[in-house]
Amino acid sequence: MAAALAFLLFGVLLAACGNSPKAEVNLQTDELKQLVQNLSAGNKKAQSASISSSGLKLVDDKGKETEYVLPEQEFFVSIAPYLQQTHRCSIHNLAGCQGELQQQTFTVTVRDSSGKAILDRESLASQVNGFIDLWLPRDDTFHVTVEYNGKQAESDISTFEGDNTCITTMQLG
Repeated sequence: MAAALAFLLFGVLLAACGNSPKAEVNLQTDELKQLVQNLSAGNKKAQSASISSSGLKLVDDKGKETEYVLPEQEFFVSIAPYLQQTHRCSIHNLAGCQGELQQQTFTVTVRDSSGKAILDRESLASQVNGFIDLWLPRDDTFHVTVEYNGKQAESDISTFEGDNTCITTMQLG
């Protein structure tokens, strides 16, 4: 009993000092997507906002770390088509990754492994960070085509646990 009380008191002291363990939060899907959108658009600031296949780890301006669980049926992927410059990336950082073509309009087609169109020549704009954010069904492989000013890039991506959320390999040519 004394050990449990000491452990509880230690936890309260840590929280009071701002050294509390990271919090894990389950948001409604729409709320989570809005948070991701705000981070991508630069409307919400953070020291870091890395989004993996399973969660969003957010470190706010004060250093507080929060982890958000992603939807069970949807997978976030961010694509930075480029002409000249890119960077290596596997886990997208909404607060740090920067693509070459910011706030540009692209024509995007996404087909699943059975050939069904998820997006069919949709006009999508890249964010201020140069990335196009997509929420795709989990556990599938997709063929992505991006067109821009008469140039095109194609790539196959997948949405399984552990897959990349940051696609920076689509050079327009």
